[in-house]
Amino acid sequence: MGLTIGVDIGGTKIAAGVVDEEGTILSTHKVPTPGTPEEIVDAIASAVEGARAGHDIVGVGIGAAGYVNRQRSEVYFAPNIHWRNEPLKEKVEARVGLPVVVENDANAAAWGEYKFGAGKGHRNVICITLGTGLGGGVIIGNKLRRGHFGVAAEFGHIRMVPDGLLCGCGSQGCWEQYASGRALVRYAKQRANATPEQAQTLLSLGDGTPEGVEGKHVSMAARQGDRVAVDSYRELARWVGAGLADLASLFDPSAFIVGGGLSDEGELVLGPIRKSYRRWLVGGNWRPVADVLGAQLGNKAGLVGAADLAREPDPVM
Repeated sequence: MGLTIGVDIGGTKIAAGVVDEEGTILSTHKVPTPGTPEEIVDAIASAVEGARAGHDIVGVGIGAAGYVNRQRSEVYFAPNIHWRNEPLKEKVEARVGLPVVVENDANAAAWGEYKFGAGKGHRNVICITLGTGLGGGVIIGNKLRRGHFGVAAEFGHIRMVPDGLLCGCGSQGCWEQYASGRALVRYAKQRANATPEQAQTLLSLGDGTPEGVEGKHVSMAARQGDRVAVDSYRELARWVGAGLADLASLFDPSAFIVGGGLSDEGELVLGPIRKSYRRWLVGGNWRPVADVLGAQLGNKAGLVGAADLAREPDPVM
């Protein structure tokens, strides 16, 4: 179909990139993320116009954090932007004069990894993104599975612990409360408070107190062998692996792809996740075991995936 533009809406910036059919980004344009829904539509249009200069573009794919309808046109609900039944496709198309599809950002990242990254060669892949929260995407039979209403694969809000920790979604015990960047920092703070003598490196990277520990401190300290930091990663991995084992019972993929910011730590997090996954996989000693792979595209996955999904036929037809 030719060149398309992918749009990644971040908390601080909106990035648009021209992407070819091989998943190569040819040009990008970034603008700051404004504060209101209408200003965000304007910013998306500005980013698209900046990226498309000098290119013949056939469509635009937008990755949006939130629940997107099956028709890939409307955002039912977005947690960080006050979008409620927002007709995003219609509004952006009116501004840029190009066909637009809207996709959940985790779905877009999953598709990018499946098509151009770690998932190449697999037909059945489950992707999870470990960042501030936990997202995901499902590709079965080479198709992105959105569910009847378009809001499938909200893995972060599977209830792992009845009456567990309160989640920002309003429920309790959601998976992302135990397997996410926020969870990792919480584990590290709790352990550093209980055994500060085992967290000397970790504490020295912040202000010297458990309350001053940040995510970057945990990863830096773990790479230096800090006991508390390493144990915090193991606790995170225990919950991730247990969740993957449940997903294996549901979907039986050939591979899990772990993306998001936490996956940048490579084997520091992937090794313990594999161990936990095998520990909790039902019948794991007697059945084939899916690969657990690190994502390859990094923070480009969502943009590349959204652009490529703009070439995909309407899933409702």
